[in-house]
Amino acid sequence: MTQTVADFIWNRLRQWGVSRVYGYPGDGIGGLIAALHRQEDRIAFVQARHEEMAALMASGESRFTGDVGVCIATSGPGAVHTLNGLYDARLDHRPVLALVGQQARSVLGAHYQQDLDLQSLFKDVAGAYVETATVPEQVPHLIDRAYRIAKAERRVTCIILPNDLQIQEMRQPGMEHAMTHSGVGIDTSPALPGADALQRAAAILNGGEKVAMLVGAGALGATDEVIAVAEKLQAGIAKALLGKATVPDDIAFCTGSIGLLGTSASWEMMRDCDTLLMIGSGFPYTEFLPKPGQARGVQIDIDPGMLGLRYPMELNLVGDSAATLAALLPLLEQKPAASWRSTIEKNVAASWDELAEMAKVEADPINPQQVAAELSARLPDNAVVTADSGTTTVWYARNLRFRRGMMGSVSGTLATMGCSVPYAIAAKFSHPDRPAIALVGDGAMQMNGLGELVTIAKYWRDWADPRLIVMVLNNRELAYVTWEERIQEGDPKWPASQNLPDLPYAEIAKLMGLDGLRVNEPGQVGPAWERALAADRPFVLDMVTDPDIAPLPPHITLKQAKGFAGAILAGDPEAGNIVSKTTRTLLDAILPGRADG
Repeated sequence: MTQTVADFIWNRLRQWGVSRVYGYPGDGIGGLIAALHRQEDRIAFVQARHEEMAALMASGESRFTGDVGVCIATSGPGAVHTLNGLYDARLDHRPVLALVGQQARSVLGAHYQQDLDLQSLFKDVAGAYVETATVPEQVPHLIDRAYRIAKAERRVTCIILPNDLQIQEMRQPGMEHAMTHSGVGIDTSPALPGADALQRAAAILNGGEKVAMLVGAGALGATDEVIAVAEKLQAGIAKALLGKATVPDDIAFCTGSIGLLGTSASWEMMRDCDTLLMIGSGFPYTEFLPKPGQARGVQIDIDPGMLGLRYPMELNLVGDSAATLAALLPLLEQKPAASWRSTIEKNVAASWDELAEMAKVEADPINPQQVAAELSARLPDNAVVTADSGTTTVWYARNLRFRRGMMGSVSGTLATMGCSVPYAIAAKFSHPDRPAIALVGDGAMQMNGLGELVTIAKYWRDWADPRLIVMVLNNRELAYVTWEERIQEGDPKWPASQNLPDLPYAEIAKLMGLDGLRVNEPGQVGPAWERALAADRPFVLDMVTDPDIAPLPPHITLKQAKGFAGAILAGDPEAGNIVSKTTRTLLDAILPGRADG
């Protein structure tokens, strides 16, 4: 049988190790779909409900495997739809390859149906490598280079494939002028800084008396090394949002999350440290780091472009996190146990106690922090947890106590709504023997989560462990937007903008052959999690929660306190509920003399 260009593409990607592609069919990729059908025993096709979801699934797969996620989209609107999911991957440094269809070469530039300038469209999101195939001989080079760049540089790449080219007979490049030859494979051995740079880093860290560490997604493969360095330096470890699974939360000197979604222990450690070691993180909120000049700094990152972005570091090291820390460790002096570590551990214990008390605050009907706290106590050892953008991100970051072996992710830099369910679906395909839990706000669920329940219903029987729990935080409101308006802008809630319909999410799941339960009493929360975790199929938990429980940062500035007070005084429709339910932390923050600028 004659091999088409499309046949060659899938064969080549299989050689690179690709076993799965996420997408949605269309005539712009007709040749690719037909060829994939011929390869279905070697490369699985996962049919999402929307091309954006396919791209988010590819982004999710890259998060939970470290491999290149692959997605496919048709020409025109299908190509446009992928952009948000691809930007999600790009901004979080996740390797994704997008194969995008295009109209026939003969009509490009003719104002033909679905004729878009895709090269320009993808130029920013796939700027590392985006090319359009025009002849069969060009295709091997395009596929190899796009995959190699995505893998080595953790970037988004894109190949645009006209539909008439896809069905042409494949021709290999010849031995002549204007031909190039390519091959499969790349060695990504860990990069290391030089010996002199490591010595200088050790001198800075050895000279510190109050060392703080901040780890991000770039340190996910360096758990043992991070802990060993912290033990030698008697340092505390704070975690950026994407680095939540880097260090287990049951370690006494792990202060947990940092920043707007962080803990008071992380805030206090950064406020008081004299040395900062940042590893694999682009944490953006500099107001939660030491003041410039307060601390000497060392940063480690595999990407030179991420160094020195947030803090005036004394030394920036380009290197793999695990390999660099392993090489640095023998150069570090063992610091004696001192009051600094003791203070960190006391603050960590106090933070967890504070979070436990906040989860007990009476609410109408359920405190969302209780939902997270009850899950935390029941998390399976090998769980994969995803969280959407919104208040669910806050409770994921603060209230869940990850143990070693757990995995989790959110849309970190893009912070897009609607990521949690497609991430969880990708987690199930990547790790079918592990339970996955998606924490979703009702806004994100209505935006695209309901559609992807269809995808779950289509595929769940293929998973060794059928458990995929979608927990909908049903507060009938875009609550995080409301709180941002109150605290940052000083504006009261605007119901026309923020209120959402109350849908029967669990019942909708049952109509699809899944299981589900609506929970509207605090005493039902724990048993509901247990029922979902014991289910023999995917399960939707419809948690009816209170939108007036404030997702506040661990430290509130005078400007934020004034904004909040201004929103209440301006006639917020929920003013009475907010004041009656606000936690001690908030009350302390807005009392005169307790907030600073």
